[in-house]
Amino acid sequence: MENYTYNSFTLQVEGLKVTQQSMYPVFLFFLVSYLFIMFANVGMLVIICIEKSLHQPMYLLFCNLPVNDILGISIMMPRMLADILVPPSERFISYYECVVQAFTAHMFATAAHTVLMIMAFDRYVAICNPLRYTTIMNNKMVIKLTASAWGVTFVLVAVLLGLTIRLSRCRTLIRNPYCDNASLFKLSCESVLINNLYGFTFSVVLLSSSIGSMVLTYSSIAAVCLTSKNKALNSKALKTCSTHLFVYLIMLLSGILIIILHRFPQYADSRNVIIILYSIIPGSLNPLIYGMQSKEIRSFLSNQFHTGKVFP
Repeated sequence: MENYTYNSFTLQVEGLKVTQQSMYPVFLFFLVSYLFIMFANVGMLVIICIEKSLHQPMYLLFCNLPVNDILGISIMMPRMLADILVPPSERFISYYECVVQAFTAHMFATAAHTVLMIMAFDRYVAICNPLRYTTIMNNKMVIKLTASAWGVTFVLVAVLLGLTIRLSRCRTLIRNPYCDNASLFKLSCESVLINNLYGFTFSVVLLSSSIGSMVLTYSSIAAVCLTSKNKALNSKALKTCSTHLFVYLIMLLSGILIIILHRFPQYADSRNVIIILYSIIPGSLNPLIYGMQSKEIRSFLSNQFHTGKVFP
């Protein structure tokens, strides 16, 4: 019979299941991944800030991705690293810290979609409406798009977590590497029908909006490229959009797998691995993919290496 502890403010995190032999290699791998993600994303932000030639709508909108990656990895990874080094029975977290971690984790996952949607809009205008690009994508539009991406994300996630924190708790074990909404409402012995319905609606609305906008955007871009005889335009469109789509597909497939596996407790270990990879892979790839395909960023880095300077 299951023991119940009602409304406890101290929770236990299951974390990663690692053996004594693999503990330090796993810790080292995640530590190196965390440091690389922080260095690469902070570096990308610094480059865009100090290089005036990069003060363009495309790069200003792109800044949202490293900000989101830094936010997500900073909340989840340090805590997970600490938990790897302690026995599972000693992995405790306060309820309020768990709620903050869950809120940040869902902000990170949702903003990844909304930010890529506004970036897709920018590419659509640049390729399908090049003559009006500077008129449409002015500073005011960049601010509006950025505010919309984060504002919609905040409202959706705030409602999601608000429905969960209203529930009383009768369990204390978080069956995840870190706290998220599903793990929190599973602590309750009350009916979570509303949570499941809103969570399902949240996922459907977000994914359908995200996938729909990508299909419409890239269909329009593909149509322009097929009818255009401008090889330079087609080459630029292919290079820019292929990297965008590659990052998007990795994020989309990982997110869908996590949602599906939450419904199957027998695959908890597989879900935990995918959850961690979801926070590591996009954050590692974004600065590399977007940085390396950008002629302006490559030129800036080349100049810095040739002059031996870190900053201009």
